[in-house]
Amino acid sequence: MSTHNRYAFEGKVVLVTGGGSGIGQAIARAFLENGARVAVVGRRRDRLDETLAGHPADRVLAVAADIADPAQAADVVPAVVAHFGGLDVFVNNAAAYLNKPFAEMTGAEWEQLRRTNVDAFVQLAQAALPELEKTGGNLVAVGSVSGQRGDWGQSGYNATKAAVMNFVQSLALDYGARGVRVNSVAPAFTRTEVTAGMGDDPETLAPFVNRIALGRPGEPDDIAPAVLFLASPDAGYVTGATLAVDGGTSASTGQPHVG
Repeated sequence: MSTHNRYAFEGKVVLVTGGGSGIGQAIARAFLENGARVAVVGRRRDRLDETLAGHPADRVLAVAADIADPAQAADVVPAVVAHFGGLDVFVNNAAAYLNKPFAEMTGAEWEQLRRTNVDAFVQLAQAALPELEKTGGNLVAVGSVSGQRGDWGQSGYNATKAAVMNFVQSLALDYGARGVRVNSVAPAFTRTEVTAGMGDDPETLAPFVNRIALGRPGEPDDIAPAVLFLASPDAGYVTGATLAVDGGTSASTGQPHVG
């Protein structure tokens, strides 16, 4: 794993949801490498412990919770504030994914997408923003290029990511005068546990890579530095923005590459 030790977050308290694997794990580790005190949230305590391994106990906190359950989500921010004494950065990363035609999507599947990707974000943001006001902190949401336009078989997932990124813009307006910045990153196809089945098969992967100007899928460590930038003082005049971290995917019209 590469290091991203450019930014100084010494003493800052960072909360990362979905911190047990993939993009969330890379983000949490990058903040730790830059001196932050980090709380990670996820359903599996063992995976959270893997993320935090090797760092002093007084700088880490694992919160085992299913944020799709409102009762469990309600305890997350209070637990972090009680443990560390405040909150400086909230990274909303946890998400459910579904690749299924709209006509085949069940009500239960849509509810799970919505509860994980949208409802939990709203609930956690409502709890985190008052704490971020106290510290002049900021919120960074992990969106997706899928939330910026349509795609085959992903209408439910795309809709939830679009909701998150629109919330980011609106919250930036609501909280800017209160000293809180709110931004998002929009990755494209990224190698994680969720995409492992596609990412290991060149034939399956080809249509995705075909859209990417840099000619390869993203890696979690490609996304983490962008999140750190948006959370850092270097982005002090950036709010309401969505930063594409997609290898050039969004630069394309979507037409196949033939050259």
